[in-house]
Amino acid sequence: MSTPRKSILATLGTFVEVFGSAAAVSNAVEGGRAPKAKHLRTLGIDADAFRSIGRL
Repeated sequence: MSTPRKSILATLGTFVEVFGSAAAVSNAVEGGRAPKAKHLRTLGIDADAFRSIGRL
């Protein structure tokens, strides 16, 4: 019985981590700052590619 509970808690933890990173990246972009690479990685975004957006 403990396995499903651990699975639910792990899934909830992952959701909180992804949501937190999305909020952090959003706040940084809105504030004109570069988001932390850690948050971009959590969202599956390459930090170098993100930073090159808008530069040609």
